[in-house]
Formats: sequence, C-alpha cells, structure tokens
Amino acid sequence: MRVAFYGSSLLSAYWNGAATYYRGLLRALAARGYEITFYEPDVYDRQKYRDIEVPDWCRVVVYQGTVAALKRVAAEAVDADVVVKASGVGFEDDLLLAEIMGSANSAALKIFWDVDAPATLAELRVAPDHPLRRALSSLDLVLTYGGGDPVVESYRAIGARDCVPIYNAVDPETHHPVPADPRFAADLAFLGNRLPDRETRVEAFFLDPAGKVGDRRFLLGGAGWDDKPLPQNVSYIGHVPTADHNAFNATPTAVLNISRASMAENGFSPATRVFEAAGAGACLITDAWEGIELFLTPGEEVLVARDGQDVAELMRMLTPAGAKEIGKRALGRVLAEHTYAHRAEEVDRVLRNRARQMEAAE
Repeated sequence: MRVAFYGSSLLSAYWNGAATYYRGLLRALAARGYEITFYEPDVYDRQKYRDIEVPDWCRVVVYQGTVAALKRVAAEAVDADVVVKASGVGFEDDLLLAEIMGSANSAALKIFWDVDAPATLAELRVAPDHPLRRALSSLDLVLTYGGGDPVVESYRAIGARDCVPIYNAVDPETHHPVPADPRFAADLAFLGNRLPDRETRVEAFFLDPAGKVGDRRFLLGGAGWDDKPLPQNVSYIGHVPTADHNAFNATPTAVLNISRASMAENGFSPATRVFEAAGAGACLITDAWEGIELFLTPGEEVLVARDGQDVAELMRMLTPAGAKEIGKRALGRVLAEHTYAHRAEEVDRVLRNRARQMEAAE
C-alpha cells in the first residue's frame, strides 16, 4: 500500500516528542512492504536540529510553512491508498486536515492519527463545532498513540467510526544497551521538554525529591529548562539528541518517566521514553498511571511512584545491582512483546481489515 503521512517531523526530534514513534512504526511498516511518503512543515527550527537524514525506507517531503506550500503537498494525497493526518503537525492543522482529505482518492483509507489523544479529546469535548470533530464521521478510522478503552469510547461517542490504540514500542536497532557515558552519570535522570502540562509534575516527581535526597545526583535533560531554579544536586544538560538517548538511559542508576498531566489522568498512555529506556536496559521509575501492568510488571520490570515522596524513598533504597536486574527484566519483556515490529503487524491487520470492510460495503 502507498501511504501519505502528514505529521510534525520524521527528521527532527526538536520540540517533537512524536519523532521516535513515527520512525519506529513507519520503518516497521516499510519492512512489511508499505511505500511511505512523510510530509512535514519547516517550522519551529526543527530542520536546523535534524537528528537523522532522510532514511532509505521512506520518502520525506519538507514543505515551507505557508498556506500555498501546504496546499501543494496536500494535493499529493490523491496518489495514496492510505492517507494519514497526524495531530499536532504545528502549522495550520485544521486547514491541512481539510485539504488532505479533500484531495484523497475516494477509494483511499482516510485516517486521523492522534499522538496526544487525551489532550485532543479534552479540546473537542468543549468545542462541538471544532473542524476535527465535524470531520470525524467522514474519516474511516482514528488511530491513537495510546489511551486504551477510555480514548476509544470517547472518540466513538463524538462521531468516530472506529478508534484503535497503537501503543509506543521499541525499535531494537535504534534503542539498545550501550556502555556507560560519563556525561550522563547520575543516580536518577529525567529527559523531557518543558511543557505547561508537565512542569508541575516534574517539580513534584523530580525536583522536590532531589531536594529530599541531597546526597544523590540528579540529571535533567530536555529543551526549555534553562531559567528553571534547580536544587544544587540537579545538573541540567539541555536538549539531548536522539543519538545520545541510549547512553542517557543506560548510564544512570535509574531513569524517570513523568507523564503529561492529561495522559496520567487518562491512563493506558505509556510514553515513548518508557520503551526507549527499557530497550536500553535501564531501570525505569515511572509515575503511577492505570494500565502500566499491560506493558511492564510493577516491582519486577519497572518501579512505580505515586508521588515525589515515593521517588525519594526509591532512591534511598535502590542499589546499582538491584537496578541492573530490573533493567534486564524490562529489556527482555519489551523485546518479547513490545517492539515496533509487533505494532506494525497490528497496524497492517487493522488497515487490511478496514479495506476489506470498505470493499464489501460498495
């Protein structure tokens, strides 16, 4: 199948947390025979901070952040068997949706792929006339970054024909154990960009615990934290390129996952970093959210913290040997059940089933 995928960016992870999700999933789909073209706008300086060059498994079209350029690339949707508009592209999202789906061949599968479903749904619930909400009934399928039954039921309730969560995973060729790197030496590390619905949780789960265990070294990575007051035992290293993610995850005694507020409240929304850390054999501590046991077993393959006090207690108790054992078990679990090859098999099945249903209905 030929796929036209319109997203934020495949080439750059700069202010673009969905990059590794796109890369892992689309690469695995390409391995199954899909011919993919990824369209991304040149906005937010992402092209200045590319993490990868154009891969051999996907054609990439970078277009200027203008309405005229948007319309030109949207017109190319007519040649695809599957047309995908992702959430959060970052330039004229509503217009892009209308132009893409208006250009798509009548026989093509038309999909909205939501990489931040809890936040999107919160916006749609209070906006009955939102362009996306009005368009849902004309789309064949909504795929999401996660969210479980709560997201599926919510999308169906506001007009989606069907909704299927496609969870994050690990690409073993990209995320894997590596030797420790002194740049990332720490007892606990957190990697995440500074966002409005994350900052308060970072304070509660990372900065406050750092103040309580002052004899432990904490490491903060990600964009936007430059002017944030930090405890003395927290080192800030700025944006961490994806090429350094394995070392960032494999070096500290433990790494921390902090969900964005909307995803934590909804549950069933493991971040990409959960699987990247596990893929590198890291000992992962995650904030508590419903559904974690579907991906990693608490206490054995992941440590779960209900609040900052739990994080502090875990850091007092955790030994390097115990951390290594947890990381080893997590790595085994994700390789067995949660690779992008597993996810691509699921996407392929969903798309082919939907295509057969469309043919039968004609």
